[in-house]
Amino acid sequence: MSGMKDPQTNDWTRSFAAGAIGAVTLTSVHQLARQLTSNAPRMDVLGERAITRSIRAAGGDPPPQHVLHRWALAGDLLANSAYYSLVACGRQARVWPRAVVLGLAAGAGALVLPPRMGLGEPPNSEHLSNRVMTVAWYLAGALAAAAAARQLSPDATA
Repeated sequence: MSGMKDPQTNDWTRSFAAGAIGAVTLTSVHQLARQLTSNAPRMDVLGERAITRSIRAAGGDPPPQHVLHRWALAGDLLANSAYYSLVACGRQARVWPRAVVLGLAAGAGALVLPPRMGLGEPPNSEHLSNRVMTVAWYLAGALAAAAAARQLSPDATA
């Protein structure tokens, strides 16, 4: 039995790997766009706000800005990897529709949830272009996760 691999573990590993590819895609697009336009979505700023709020609630002082930014990016990558791993769960035949639904839901949630969570409005969200980019980029991350899930599937066809 020592030579046999647990199929459930392999499924979870493939799902998380696909999710990580989606998260890296999303974060890369966010970081590239913030270098190119001042109206780019800034989900990293919301992450910084959440970390700062949590540290202060625990009675601590937040780290310097450059450290806070790195923590926010790491948190985004981890949380988005877990979320996008859901794209790969379930039947492979439904991976694309699942990606579209999860991507659109994440984009809409990124715009609607921060104020309700006490994090304020997402930066630049007063601009229609920012709102469209936010939803489109979360969708792109989900589609990247779907493409990865298809490639990582044991029954992937060439």
